[in-house]
Amino acid sequence: MDTAQLKRTPLYDLHLSLGAKMVPFAGYDMPVQYPAGVLKEHLQTREKAGLFDVSHMGQVILRARSGRVEDAALALEKLVPVDILGIKAGRQRYGFFTDENGGILDDLMITNRGDHLLVVVNAACKDADVAHMKAKLADTCEVELLDRALLALQGPKAETVLASLSPDIASMKFMDVRDATIAGIACIVSRSGYSGEDGFEISVPADRAVDLANALLAHPDCEPIGLGARDSLRLEAGLCLYGNDIDTTTSPVEGAIEWAIQKARRKGGAREGGFPGADRILSELENGPARRRVGLKPDGKAPVRSHAKIYSDENGTSEIGEVTSGTFGPSAGGPVAMGYLPSSHATVGTTVYAEVRGKYLPMTVAALPFVTQTYKR
Repeated sequence: MDTAQLKRTPLYDLHLSLGAKMVPFAGYDMPVQYPAGVLKEHLQTREKAGLFDVSHMGQVILRARSGRVEDAALALEKLVPVDILGIKAGRQRYGFFTDENGGILDDLMITNRGDHLLVVVNAACKDADVAHMKAKLADTCEVELLDRALLALQGPKAETVLASLSPDIASMKFMDVRDATIAGIACIVSRSGYSGEDGFEISVPADRAVDLANALLAHPDCEPIGLGARDSLRLEAGLCLYGNDIDTTTSPVEGAIEWAIQKARRKGGAREGGFPGADRILSELENGPARRRVGLKPDGKAPVRSHAKIYSDENGTSEIGEVTSGTFGPSAGGPVAMGYLPSSHATVGTTVYAEVRGKYLPMTVAALPFVTQTYKR
């Protein structure tokens, strides 16, 4: 894409002033790394606190025309296999849009804000997601894409950093969401993120995003982090990247994210089915899928990258799957990967072989996550 056509987040000039290397990502000009480099940024987030610009993601308000948040929840349940009605005010839940074939259109976060739902969707999908909600829910709901920035503060010192500016946030638990004033700025804060670490995501008016970022970066334990480290952090934590590990060709059960389908939406549940692709998804929940997303640990030190073919034998005669994400995991102490294998080969401890530059390198099916998640429950 021509860089002149790339969108910019409200923090674009700040990224440049901090020495960021910018790259195209999901139609935006985004920082992939800062002068410290990906490895140090990764370890900074695991050991202290890292600040990520995730303003390219879409923040959408879903408001029932009746004014009742329960009606918005029931409407959205027509598009996702998630128990939205069961989300209490001030809480959020992970979910995904499915299509008629049981594939995943996007994964998202859904918050009950008391009188409306706040839905956060991926940057590359946000226009399609908003159009999808408007097309399917217009009779019962108003759908509004907000002009707000979004910052993610992640790491074991994230609470210390944020509480220095807004002490009350220390009482929040994982997946809590509340209004908070941070450095004099009215924000919406959730205790969540995509690094595997404790942390927060902060929705802020676009015109105050730079002020908020500077206030957070003024803390000695906080450094800016780019997309490179964000990718290695989420992969070590066993978290999917939409477009790599899950998409319309993968079902939630194949993708090993069926934990996000609550009892109410499953067979025998209070609101069983009723979402796109329900027949396939409910069948796979009961009978198991033909293939499964798994963790993979390559032997040696060389990373195995996405799209590498996976074989059952060291001679490469029987292709059985593909790597969807792969990199060196600084905290895991070696290369880590995820990919899809037939259920017959998806058991932890199974040896398979990845094709890398004409050689067949052994990999072991591994339990996810590769590093222990440290969410504050």
